[in-house]
Amino acid sequence: MKKTRTIQSRADQRSPVASAARSVSLRTLAEHLKLSPATVSVVMNHSPAARAIPAHTQDRILSAARKLDYRPNFFARSLSLKRGFLVGVLAPEVSEGYAAAIMAGIEDHLLREGYFYFVASHRGQKDLIQEYPRLLIDRAVEGVILINTPIMRGFSVPVVTISGHRRVRGVTNIAVDNKKAAFLALEHLAKLGHKQIAFFKGHPGSADTEYRWKGILLAARTFGIELRPELTVQLQWKASSPGPSVPEEGYVNARYLLDTGRRFTALLAFNDVSAIGAMRAFSDAGLRVPGDISVVGFDDIQDAAYLTPRLTTVRQPLREMGKLAAQQLLQRISNRNGDALPSISVQPELIVRESTGPVQPQR
Repeated sequence: MKKTRTIQSRADQRSPVASAARSVSLRTLAEHLKLSPATVSVVMNHSPAARAIPAHTQDRILSAARKLDYRPNFFARSLSLKRGFLVGVLAPEVSEGYAAAIMAGIEDHLLREGYFYFVASHRGQKDLIQEYPRLLIDRAVEGVILINTPIMRGFSVPVVTISGHRRVRGVTNIAVDNKKAAFLALEHLAKLGHKQIAFFKGHPGSADTEYRWKGILLAARTFGIELRPELTVQLQWKASSPGPSVPEEGYVNARYLLDTGRRFTALLAFNDVSAIGAMRAFSDAGLRVPGDISVVGFDDIQDAAYLTPRLTTVRQPLREMGKLAAQQLLQRISNRNGDALPSISVQPELIVRESTGPVQPQR
């Protein structure tokens, strides 16, 4: 048994990497690669200086790190730079399509830059909207991203909002151009001959509701479309704390529109989720989409392209908006004394699929 231990000890002396296999240090990894610790450090910590290092060298470092199970010392990095590399993200709900697509973009950028993040869901509850940012800041986040969440005041850390519109000192708002989005949707329906159009207005708690509705009012005047109150329904208008959309609300409100007995040939929904529920309601009522009623959604969530029929929608580049928010936040974090860009407008795109068609003669 003693001989075995002696042989192991000698093997360890011959190979510094082998002796440290269970706890490989940065210096040990650098010696193994015959590179300087500084070179290995900038690559492993995704430092901007890594751009000057050839790609094949970076690949060699990362491959060796995986093979030897090297883990960067996060706490040492944080202490040396006096940084926590933590970001907070607050959303109504992270599992539904809109927020999930945005979160994917946020994750892409934060992980690439070596940041961790906390995520909290407030589900439209006002007390949580007020309290969660403070809790995140208490946990030493360096900045906060708000997804479709109202903000009434500035924070002690940089803040970027997605679908935010309120001007608050130190806050950058990223939002789709709602006027253009409304114009694209109604122009498409008008060209198909639709004049009798029903509308799902957004939730009282959504930051985009007011701005998108203003865009619809302007576009309707442009195309000579009358907005009839009996064919306009606000989603979750009775809810004390409006939460994220679910298909059921689209289903219920579509049935309500049909029960009015008022004829309409198209529905413009506030989002894809409510549009999906409405399409099911029309089908259950024996109506064809788009033969009897055309449907246009908003967002272009992943499911929109796989429905029957596939959903025509106004696309928000949700994943790209998430990446942009993370980029803006990290720039603000690294340049605390710089001025915050107050707003960034993102351009929408009309995606025409199978749920819209020309007006059919009334039977």
